[in-house]
Amino acid sequence: MKHFFLPFFIACVQLAAAQNYLTCLNIPDSLKQNANAIVRWDQTDIDIHSQRNMDIRKKRVVTVLNETGMAAIDAYEPYDKRTHVRSIEATVYDAFGNEIKKIKKKDFRDQCILDGVTLFSDNRVVYLDYIPTQYPFTIVYECEVQTSNTAQIPRWRPMGHYFVSVEKSLLQVTCPQELGLKKQEHNFSNFNIKKIVEKDTQLSYEASGLLAQKEEYFSVNYNKIFPWALLGLEKFNLEGVDGTAKTWKEFGKWYAESLLSDTEELPDATIAKVKTLVGAESDPIKKAKIIYNYVQQKSRYVSIQVGIGGFKPMLAKDVDRLGYGDCKALTNYTKALLGAVGVPSYHTVLYGDHDKIDMESEFISVQGNHMILCVPSDTEYYWLECTSQDVPFGYQANFTDDRKVLVIKPEGGEIVKTQNYRDESNTQFCNGTYKLTTDGTFSAKIQMDSEGSQYGPKYHLEHRRPNEQEAYYKAFLSHINNLKISKMTFSNDKESARFTEKLDLDAIQYATITGNKMLFPINAFNRYDGNIKRIRNRKTDFEIQRGSYDKDEVIVELPTGFTVESLPENVQYDSKFGQYKTEILKKDESTLIYKRTFLLKKGYYQHNEYEAFRLYMEQIAKNDNAKIILNKI
Repeated sequence: MKHFFLPFFIACVQLAAAQNYLTCLNIPDSLKQNANAIVRWDQTDIDIHSQRNMDIRKKRVVTVLNETGMAAIDAYEPYDKRTHVRSIEATVYDAFGNEIKKIKKKDFRDQCILDGVTLFSDNRVVYLDYIPTQYPFTIVYECEVQTSNTAQIPRWRPMGHYFVSVEKSLLQVTCPQELGLKKQEHNFSNFNIKKIVEKDTQLSYEASGLLAQKEEYFSVNYNKIFPWALLGLEKFNLEGVDGTAKTWKEFGKWYAESLLSDTEELPDATIAKVKTLVGAESDPIKKAKIIYNYVQQKSRYVSIQVGIGGFKPMLAKDVDRLGYGDCKALTNYTKALLGAVGVPSYHTVLYGDHDKIDMESEFISVQGNHMILCVPSDTEYYWLECTSQDVPFGYQANFTDDRKVLVIKPEGGEIVKTQNYRDESNTQFCNGTYKLTTDGTFSAKIQMDSEGSQYGPKYHLEHRRPNEQEAYYKAFLSHINNLKISKMTFSNDKESARFTEKLDLDAIQYATITGNKMLFPINAFNRYDGNIKRIRNRKTDFEIQRGSYDKDEVIVELPTGFTVESLPENVQYDSKFGQYKTEILKKDESTLIYKRTFLLKKGYYQHNEYEAFRLYMEQIAKNDNAKIILNKI
């Protein structure tokens, strides 16, 4: 009787508490500060009945204060043939707790993960598409999901967004002892979080009064600030296959044998074709480049993340026939083609994102949202992004670079760090000339060569429409009024991952004429004019995830009939954030040479260092706008 009464009593107390959250009138002022929405009640109950059976029940009560807060509702559930949405509903209340609308399962949107691709018709998502008529309002979202995929237990994130407060968040997990329930906690110490129960068969947390956090300029990834817990089992089921893993080596071996084997078969005609393409080439990396180019020409990417659309990749022969696939499918297809010409390679699972997110190397579990291919050589690993039709062989910057990943080898899994692009290798070299006329008009030629992480945002320019290219450069050179671009040419050296831009420019009234004086900024091209916001009492640390190195050399031809009255001073700023240096040389009476170097260092910095960083960048912006004064003879 005691075992029945206690959970029944707790459930009654929680139900009564949840009812108090329907009105907006009793929200503490502290929770409203900096908030676009307030999570009034967020309860997740995870019941793991066996290695192949898990129920997840959610109840989420959110008061939305404005349009920006709509994202905090989080009312969506992906499902497939192994995951079923048993029930899902929502009820909307006004500020006084009066019911406005009840939304049943049939009223939720239900669609294929990717419309138009029938291959993934079993992989769907059901989600709430509610358009409010007033703010604030409160929404109660409830759902129950059943799945056999016990390898992927939802993470507990009591705070999932900036500018969102949390009044109460609860997690309750039950599990048979023999499955080996495990957890890894992150950032609990700075928040009001209580561990209610921790046993071999049960785990429960409670978080309360979590105040909305501002997303400050250059804020670190929220995984490094907000509290969250990673959950897993030592004995699990994935894609209908039981697994056991206590080490990454065990996990990788199981993954390779259970989910990746028997997926690489190719048609004989395709094998013969790629062997002909490779010909007599014997160098494995050169052969890999030929195959990679073949995949880029033949296939296209459809966006399905790891864990959505299954973990087992689509068969290589199907990708060969259809010409498209997701990251898993295209990686597996490329691996099969490489195997056909005698080049070994390994599936690699990771978090693909502009933010650098590591696999949690001390917690063996299903992780990641993306798959790439690892090609070993005698001295290094080459990492292939198989979803892109134009990224160079082995190029990683800005999406899969400098992070811990899981390489799945035949003998087992291994955590490896991907390529780190050093600050000095993320270059933009700018060479140019510009000439001023007596009325302040200038004409210019400029060449910029970009490599490393600065190559990534540039190489796609050659495939854009002319009006899009022009809009890009007018934004990049927005400090030049009346800008006209008469010529644009591009060169994409994919072998060395170097992108070259050549521009011919004109602008009237670049210089300002006042009486007998002419004033103009000597740095006409590569100027930093960003405004680093002043933040008093900054709370969070900040991070520069990728450094860069710019080097400029520009010849300036002065107008006839003018002499130099004053030049900006040569400067050099050195700090822990980087180095900046400018130099102006007088070639002759009518010609100047302007030189500029700017190294920005990547790094993780404490919140109390932010003001020094802001002042450093402010100095650079000020100097980049320094002006020459000329006198008319």
